[in-house]
Amino acid sequence: MKKLALTALLVAVAAPAMADEKVFNKCKACHSVIAADGTEVVKGGKTGPNLFGVIGRPVASVADYDYGDSIKAVGASGKVWDEASLVTYIADPSAWLAANGAGEGAKSKMTFKLAKDGEEIAAWLATQK
Repeated sequence: MKKLALTALLVAVAAPAMADEKVFNKCKACHSVIAADGTEVVKGGKTGPNLFGVIGRPVASVADYDYGDSIKAVGASGKVWDEASLVTYIADPSAWLAANGAGEGAKSKMTFKLAKDGEEIAAWLATQK
């Protein structure tokens, strides 16, 4: 009986993470989620930086990724990604950059805007550390 209850609890806890990973499918055309040990959590594109560990990481800090000038300016200010920042960024990248230190006329290499599901994506990415 205890095993059944534990199994049900584990399924209930894991279910939201699986659903959130499916929401990430909108991002994987450009982004991957690959752990430092090389484990591919989500195999994706290489147009954008790897998003493993993005929450808590300084903005524009993935080694060997060619960031645009606007996001480099925000990164140079010491800004660190948190869930709320990521949600706002993916809704309108250029507006977020302008509001966070890149100034008027800021441009993002990320042209995709995600009007919904940003909270779920950010919450799932926060678990990827």
